Amino acid sequence: MAAAVAVTLSRFSAFPSTTASYPPHELNKKRNLKTNPTVPAAAADEATGQPQPESRSAGRNVKENGKEKGREDREKREEVNRRIASKKAISIILRREATKAVIEKKRGRNSSRKLLPRTVLEALHERITALRWESALKVFDLLREQLWYRPNPGIYIKLIVMLGKCKQPERAHALFQAMIDEGCIINRESYTALVSAYSRSGLLDQAFSLLNKMKSTDGCQPDIHTYSILIKSCLQVYAFDKVQILLSDMESQGIRPNTITYNTLVDAYGKAGRFAEMESTLMEMLSNHDCKPDVWTMNATLRAFGGSGQIETMEKCYDKFQSSGISPDIKTFNILLDSYGKAHMYEKMGAVMEYMQKYYFSWTLVTYNVVIDAFGRAGDLKQMEYIFRLMKSEGIKPNCVTLCSLIRAYGRIGAVDKIKAVLRFTENSDVMLDVVFFNCLVDAYGRAGCLVEMREVLEMMKARGCMPDKITYSTMIKAYLSRGIDDYHVQDLQDLKRKEIV
Repeated sequence: MAAAVAVTLSRFSAFPSTTASYPPHELNKKRNLKTNPTVPAAAADEATGQPQPESRSAGRNVKENGKEKGREDREKREEVNRRIASKKAISIILRREATKAVIEKKRGRNSSRKLLPRTVLEALHERITALRWESALKVFDLLREQLWYRPNPGIYIKLIVMLGKCKQPERAHALFQAMIDEGCIINRESYTALVSAYSRSGLLDQAFSLLNKMKSTDGCQPDIHTYSILIKSCLQVYAFDKVQILLSDMESQGIRPNTITYNTLVDAYGKAGRFAEMESTLMEMLSNHDCKPDVWTMNATLRAFGGSGQIETMEKCYDKFQSSGISPDIKTFNILLDSYGKAHMYEKMGAVMEYMQKYYFSWTLVTYNVVIDAFGRAGDLKQMEYIFRLMKSEGIKPNCVTLCSLIRAYGRIGAVDKIKAVLRFTENSDVMLDVVFFNCLVDAYGRAGCLVEMREVLEMMKARGCMPDKITYSTMIKAYLSRGIDDYHVQDLQDLKRKEIV
């Protein structure tokens, strides 16, 4: 690994103290006043160079301080009372979620219909934000039973959007119908939320059908937001033909793409390796005076070229974007670090890290993961482990990507003890392990020739509620065959692999 990277890392935590921005003499005055509380007021005023306040001003200050303290005490009491009321309402809601019958029997139906609006709405908002759709719908049922309830289109739309994110389009449609039944005004926003619910689940035919219905409904004509949602969903499943249909439809209705639409297209074309379409979209974007490229445009372009190993093109694009006045952000540097690391260009990677340190760009979880992976690929395990320790000391929790990089690096050199140390770390943490992690673990044990431990990974996956996939079985079969083993172990794995494919 390049020396520049090591030097940068050794100075990573050496940021200047926050007190350094204070002039020394002012800092000393503050310390003297703080450490000598018995200094008379006149002396204190002399030390600070301020005139001594008159007694009347002092009395007025005492009175104002008393009022301020009284107001603070009152606000604290109100906050405590609000929390108590919230806890009572939440307990009713939780009991309602567990069993509606118990609430109606023990507390009576009327008691659950007289909850405070604020507490019920807060409970609903928390569940929507956390995407706990089943719980959110139960709280919404409770909300609709309240004596003060009035149909609110905004709440319905938030619930429909949440259900779309949770891949529950049927329930989203049921809520949409409930809006109509309750007399809510159906507008473009509510239709767009339902279009999003269908398109996120890959039900593009239903989404397009809704789009056509919007066109023929007064006050519900689709706008750029509606089309952008559909375009993004089509791009996620590589339905590029449908994207062109949508773009043509927009043009026929006089709807011009905005910056978000262009950025979505650039990012998708770049990830798919369709560089001609990506560059054509960029040129069209530049010719549109109403929307200018931004840092998202730059990041999508750099990611496309850097991820495909076109480092020189990536660097030229970076210079052009900067010269046009677009400043990089932390995501930009993460993309550059990842691209240089995978291209084994460690000196340039070190230069980026030096720049980040110079201009105080704080490292994120992604930054740590990129650097850890780069050191692991280079075989510099000492620096990799140092970064991992630094990451934890900075209070940034490792995730599954971090652990995969560690396992892969140890697997390359057959460091079985290190692999087991990572496993012990997972047992004492709340990191959610996925099939990718276990596949890395299978590969690492296979490379090290630990076939017994490799086989035991299947039991570990079962205990974690994680199902093996065809990559899991293929990796294990390859490990057996590479050592000349072609017996019942391989046959069993091949049978399991065939079942997985089916």
